[in-house]
Amino acid sequence: MAHSSEQHDVIVVGGGNAAINAALAARHAGKSVLLLERGSENMRGGNTRHTRNLRYAHDAADDCCDGPYTEENYLNDLVRQGVPANMDLARYTIRESKKLPRWMSEHGVNWQSQLSGTLHQGHTNRWFLGGGKAMLNCYYRTAERMGIEFRYDACVEDLIIENDRFVAAVVRNTRNGNGNATELVRGRAVVVAAGGFEANLEWLGEYWGKAAENFIVRGTPYNDGVMLKTLLQKGAKSIGDPKQFHAITVDARAPKYDGGIAIRLDAVPFGVVVNEEGRRFEDEGLNVWPIAYARWGALIAQQTNQIAYAIVDSQTINKFLPPMYPAYRANSFEELAGILKIDAKNFVETMAVYNRGTAGNTGVRIQYLDGVCTRGVTPPKTNWAQSVNIPPFYGFPMRPGITFTYMGLCVDDRARVVDQRDRPFKNVYAAGEIMSGNILSKGYLGGIGLVIGAVFGQLAGTEAAHSM
Repeated sequence: MAHSSEQHDVIVVGGGNAAINAALAARHAGKSVLLLERGSENMRGGNTRHTRNLRYAHDAADDCCDGPYTEENYLNDLVRQGVPANMDLARYTIRESKKLPRWMSEHGVNWQSQLSGTLHQGHTNRWFLGGGKAMLNCYYRTAERMGIEFRYDACVEDLIIENDRFVAAVVRNTRNGNGNATELVRGRAVVVAAGGFEANLEWLGEYWGKAAENFIVRGTPYNDGVMLKTLLQKGAKSIGDPKQFHAITVDARAPKYDGGIAIRLDAVPFGVVVNEEGRRFEDEGLNVWPIAYARWGALIAQQTNQIAYAIVDSQTINKFLPPMYPAYRANSFEELAGILKIDAKNFVETMAVYNRGTAGNTGVRIQYLDGVCTRGVTPPKTNWAQSVNIPPFYGFPMRPGITFTYMGLCVDDRARVVDQRDRPFKNVYAAGEIMSGNILSKGYLGGIGLVIGAVFGQLAGTEAAHSM
C-alpha cells in the first residue's frame, strides 16, 4: 500500500448531492477539501444524476411554486408515510429546506418555471433546470473555482479509525485497470456520503431472500454499501429497517442498473394493477402519485416473482408520462392475459368485477383526490375509479425499482456518526442516503431525498471543518 504524504483537512467520500454539498460547506469554512468519487468524471454523482426536483418548505407562492407549503404540512405528509426514527432531525431537515433554493442558486443551480399536470407538485416542489446531471455540473464548477480537489475512479475500501477518531482512508484507483494499487490518504475529518446498499443484491437477499434477485436498481451500481458495512464493523450504530427502501414501479424490461427516471412507470392511478394470478392486490387510488408512487415498489416486491401489471385502456393510455417501453396491446382481456402470461380466468373475472364496481362513474379528475371510487370491490379504489372497458387494452409489466435503502448510520444533531454506545465518533460524519433512515422509516415523499442529502451534507461539512 502506498502512503500519501498529503494531509487534507476534510475528506469527503462520495460524489453526489450530499457529498458535493459537504465539500462546499467545508470549503466555505476555510478548510482544504478532497472529494473521493468512485465513478469516473463522466459518471460522477451517483443517484443524484437521476434526480429532478426537491421538496421544500415555503410560506408563500414564489416564482417556482404556486402556493405555500408550510413546515407543519411538510411534516404531516412525512409522518403519514411513516414516523421518523428521529423526529428532531426530521424537523431540522424540513426547517432547513427553506434555505436550499437560495443556497443552490448561489452555487450556480438554475430553476425552471412551475409545472402542472398529474404530478401534483405545483406547490411543494422546485425543479432544477436540466435535471440532476446539470445541477451536479453547476455544483462542481463552483467547487472547482473554490479550490476543492476531486479524485475520480477512487474507490474507498476502508477507513482507518483509531481511538474513535478517523485517521485515513484506504483508496483504490480503478482507472486503467489499476485495480490492485491502494493508497492511504490522510485527513483530519471525514464525511461519508457514499449512498446505501441497494446495488448489493446479495446483501438485500439477507432480508428479502430470493426476491432480491428480481429487483431492478434504478441508480448507480456503485452503491453497494462498502462504507456502510465498514463503519458498522467498526462499531457504528445502525438505524432503520433493513427491508425498507425507496422503491417505485419500473418497467420490468428495464436494465438491471442505472436506468434512472426513464424506466419509471406512472400508469398505476389510471387503471388497475394485477399480479401473475390476475388479481388486484392494492388500492390504486389511495393517494396522489408523488406520495403513493413509492409504496408500489415494496408492494410488488411482495408479489409472486416480484412482478405486476398495470392495465389501462384507450381512454387513459395517453394521460400519463410517456414510458420508455411500449405497452403490450390487445383487443380483449383474454388476449391481453395471454400476451402477459397471467392467469386468464382470474384476470377476466377481476376486470369484470372492477368494471361493474365503476359503472356510471364520471368526472374523474386525476389532478387531485376526487373521491370517485369503486362500489362493492375488494380491494377498493378510492379515487379516480374509472372503468377500463374501451379497447384496445394495454398492459405494462412492472418490477420494484429500488432507489435507495433506509437502513444506515445513526447520526446525532451535528451529523456525527454514533457508535453502539450512543457516543459520537470524534471526527466521522455522514450525510445523504447512508443516514436517511434517521428520517425515512417507510414510504417516501417525492423530492425529500435530495433535501436530506443537501441539508445534512452542509451540516456535516460545516461540523467537520470545525472539528479540528
